[in-house]
Amino acid sequence: MINKIKNNIFQFVFTEFGSCIYLLKIRNKNIIIDTGSKENKSELILFLKELEIKTEEVDFVLITHNHWDHIENIDLFKKAKVYFPEEISDKISEIPEIKVIKAPGHTENDMCFLFEDVLFSGDVIFHHGGIGRTDFPESSPEKMRESLNKLKKINYKILCPGHI
Repeated sequence: MINKIKNNIFQFVFTEFGSCIYLLKIRNKNIIIDTGSKENKSELILFLKELEIKTEEVDFVLITHNHWDHIENIDLFKKAKVYFPEEISDKISEIPEIKVIKAPGHTENDMCFLFEDVLFSGDVIFHHGGIGRTDFPESSPEKMRESLNKLKKINYKILCPGHI
């Protein structure tokens, strides 16, 4: 299913397990946040086709964290510049409209992205007060608390989590 968040932001929700994927259209650039699991591949291609976008027309892929359900379709975007969390500093020079927020806890390198009043939170926070798991070997409940406190200070109106 494709949900229109704003005129230039779309959410892809899949029938099989995987993360939500977001498509942003900024300055004639197609930006994908996370890529879902292998089980989502055919639906992802179909959703992009519905929006009249070919996989080779995606310019950037931003990864919130390196769990399998967020990264398995990176290979679809052969022409895109892919940004993994460990490669992103405080900003992405090619997309200055997107603010990068380091938010470790679920993993060591979780990233959230803020575009205008929309927060893309990956697996850090979910709707209805849910948060990402912190019982993985690479997780840290203490860092998650710090990240949640940081995110509480951010002025956003729309939350776009990694899972619904």
